[in-house]
Amino acid sequence: MEAWHWVSADKMTRYAPRVPVIVGETLRVDPPVVLCERGLHASVRALDALQYAPGPIICRVQLGGEIKHGDDKLVATERTVLWMYDATNVLHEFACRSAETALLIAQVEDARCWGAIEVKRAWLRGEASDSDLAAARDAAWAAARDAARAAARDAARAAAWDAARAAAWDAAWAAAWDEQNSVLEIMLTEGRP
Repeated sequence: MEAWHWVSADKMTRYAPRVPVIVGETLRVDPPVVLCERGLHASVRALDALQYAPGPIICRVQLGGEIKHGDDKLVATERTVLWMYDATNVLHEFACRSAETALLIAQVEDARCWGAIEVKRAWLRGEASDSDLAAARDAAWAAARDAARAAARDAARAAAWDAARAAAWDAAWAAAWDEQNSVLEIMLTEGRP
C-alpha cells in the first residue's frame, strides 16, 4: 500500500534505533505493530501525514507486512521509500495558498493580510528580508485582532444563528480539507526531482 511519510532534515528515523532513511531500502520491525506506539508509520493522505512531520523531507512509501489502519495514519512492519525530496519550498507555498483560501472563505479584504502573503512569496524568491517578513506577519496579526474584535461584537448580536453557522462551517471545513489535501499532493508530486 502506498502512503506518505515525513522525515527530519537529517533523513534519519525519528526514534531509536535511529537509522538512515534511504530511497529503495526497506525498514522492518518485528510484529506486532501498535498505532502510535510500535511500528513504521505513514498516512494515506499527505495532509494527514504532515501533522506528524518532524521535518521537511517528504517520502512516498510502500507499506508491507502487517498493516493496521487508524483514522489518519497507518502502521506497518515494513516501509520502503519509493522517492523522497526536501519539500521546504513546497510547504511555504502551500501555506501561502492555504492562507489565501482561508482569506477568501472568510471574505477578508484587509490589505495587511493579503500583503503578508505577498511578502512571504517575495521572501521565498529572496526579494524580502526576515525583518520584512516579520513586519508583514505583525501587520497581519494586527488585522486579525481587529477583525476578531469586530466579529465578537457581531456574534453577540447574532447568537441565534450559531447552530446553523456551525453546521455550515463544519461542511465547508471538510470540503476545504479535502481540497487542500489534493493541492498538497499535487504540489509534492510535481515538485519532486
